[in-house]
Amino acid sequence: MFVVLLRFAANKSAASQYMDGHQQWIKQGLDDGVFLLVGSIQPGLGGAVLAHGTSSEELEQRVNADPFVARDVVSAEIIEIAPGMADDRLKFLLP
Repeated sequence: MFVVLLRFAANKSAASQYMDGHQQWIKQGLDDGVFLLVGSIQPGLGGAVLAHGTSSEELEQRVNADPFVARDVVSAEIIEIAPGMADDRLKFLLP
């Protein structure tokens, strides 16, 4: 499982130009079942994605395809988590 942090970067002011493509990228990740949760980092620092069911290489390719990443609107950090324990509602995340 992975947490992807998308922090605003040098080209933040161009976000509106690439928002449609970024939203489509999010929708595709959700439709593919790779993204479990997408939201904003508060207060207005960027976004975060909880991803599951993919490899680090595949996720890196997916993240690099985000127009926000490609156009330096955000910088991406991918953090891999090896789940060890979970609430019953999240047991599906355990190996």
